Amino acid sequence: MTLRHWKFEDILRISELEKECFPKDAWNYRMLADSFENDNFTGILCDDGGEIAGYGGVTVGYDTADIDNIAVAERYRREGIGGAILEALVAAAAEKGARRVFLEVRVSNSAALSLYLKHGFCGVHARTRYYSDGEDCLVMAKNI
Repeated sequence: MTLRHWKFEDILRISELEKECFPKDAWNYRMLADSFENDNFTGILCDDGGEIAGYGGVTVGYDTADIDNIAVAERYRREGIGGAILEALVAAAAEKGARRVFLEVRVSNSAALSLYLKHGFCGVHARTRYYSDGEDCLVMAKNI
């Protein structure tokens, strides 16, 4: 398995995996394609012999960055792929001049919360009824 930058031809498979991982809040193909075309965006994926095991994206603006999404296919979970992608996104943000990285996570997503805490992110504040189904999110940040 290797980490690499997204290619445009990866976006269809990424959008399919996005729907599998986030059935309530999935980014559609057009949203993913638009982010790919943004110079401030960096997309990283984990390639397992041509299969996308996981992916993520980060957008940098001035000295801060936002992790847009991270997802790992169910059969690849608990293998360290999410953490590797997260660290690669933080490194990419630092290379583009970011000093602080933010992300948003559903309060019910204990696996993601654990991952982010393990990688040095801390809770900043909550956004009530943030998601379309009314669930709250926790905004987390890490200084880099």
